[in-house]
Amino acid sequence: MPFELALRYSTPLTPIADLDEVLREFLRLVGYLPDGEEGRGSEGPIPQSIAYRLVHDCLLRDPARPWYADELAAVLHTSKPSVYRHINKLKSLDLLEEVAGAADGKGRKGYRLRYGNLARAWDFTEANAQNALRRYRETVNHLQTLVEKKGSETPPKIAPALHAAPRMRGGR
Repeated sequence: MPFELALRYSTPLTPIADLDEVLREFLRLVGYLPDGEEGRGSEGPIPQSIAYRLVHDCLLRDPARPWYADELAAVLHTSKPSVYRHINKLKSLDLLEEVAGAADGKGRKGYRLRYGNLARAWDFTEANAQNALRRYRETVNHLQTLVEKKGSETPPKIAPALHAAPRMRGGR
């Protein structure tokens, strides 16, 4: 699964004391929740959306607990494919880790916040972002070297006839 994180310049949300407001804005900033007005499509207001409730009501409420897709579907009153769509978004941010199956022998995968802690999970996300930015930097440096190399080459001589304006016929 590719790592995907939206980077936006934002002031820290530390002056805001309301957990729901900070969580909503943070999840928008990192690209997990859609931008825009409260509510979009058929899901209604963000606090009632499956995406938000998955994080707020499940993962943050009991961050060390492994959650299974069928449990999440039951708690969130949605389908397993919908749960997996949101799990995959959180996995692309590297905030979730897979946990080995339950003791019941079903071999199913559980999901929880990485390390059972949002701040520690974010350390992993941040390290991936720094690695991605470092790779961009290497590409930019290489591109700049290619531009400078191309500029230092002697430009080919172009025949003057190619630059001359076409002459009009017919007595003008």
